Amino acid sequence: MIQRKTHLDSLAIGLLIACCAFWGLQQILIKTTVTEVPPLWQASIRMAGAVALLWLWCVSRRVPLFERDGTLPGGLLVGLLFAGEFACIYLGLQHTSASRLTVFLYTAPFWVSLLLPRWVPAERLRGLQWLGLVIAFAAVVFAFSEGFGHSSSNQLLGDAMGLVGGMLWGLTTLALRTTRLATASAEKALFYQVGVTAAVCPVISLVLGEKWGFSYSAWAWTSIGLQTVIGAFASYLTWMWLLRHYPATQMSSFSFLTPLFALVFGVVLLSEPLTLHLMLALVGVALGIVMVNRRKARA
Repeated sequence: MIQRKTHLDSLAIGLLIACCAFWGLQQILIKTTVTEVPPLWQASIRMAGAVALLWLWCVSRRVPLFERDGTLPGGLLVGLLFAGEFACIYLGLQHTSASRLTVFLYTAPFWVSLLLPRWVPAERLRGLQWLGLVIAFAAVVFAFSEGFGHSSSNQLLGDAMGLVGGMLWGLTTLALRTTRLATASAEKALFYQVGVTAAVCPVISLVLGEKWGFSYSAWAWTSIGLQTVIGAFASYLTWMWLLRHYPATQMSSFSFLTPLFALVFGVVLLSEPLTLHLMLALVGVALGIVMVNRRKARA
């Protein structure tokens, strides 16, 4: 039986920081590669590699993936949501900056906090925690408002894709906690996600008329390799394990750190503009993290 903790401990916080740091960098990797490797074809290569790595991992650790345990319906649902999220990320980065898209993508915690307690009462947030989410949400809306008067319609389209991606991520977390996947291994839960995405992304790529190939620069393959090994395999497997042992609402709010990392990497590596709107938005989401994860004072 899974032992689920009520608060994030030092191990969980350390793993979340490491994951969030890479996820912030991951948007930069995608952004710098998408001009050379078509977005959905890039995602297809990445997820196919992740499927192979995860299968080898499970074989070496004797983790069953194909036994009948009633997880197939939930697994297919989670896989389709996950595939939709990544389609939004890769296509959105063609229209907006990596730092902006990441801020909008991380509206996912609001969907988790609003919907998950309906099925898992233990995940219900208190008043102060809800205030933290509201502050973080207001910060995201403030960042989004920057685009209405000073940005092109293409950038607004990319921002909107980030928001849709955030919704799909939140719904993925909800499905992971409320279907039979909640009792499955972290490896099997991830296998459904990367497996379905590896099947769906090539189809979308063909529909969009993307040109497939393998003759890319060393940097492009390095980027795809990092996205595959660390991003789609190691970090997501860690996230699946954390979801099985810690409160999803607190984890999701903590992931607001990723926009901060994305902003820093975007400014340092891509020379993206460091705007006042984005800075204030990131301060807001950071404050929200602290408030959502603050423990209730003991009497």
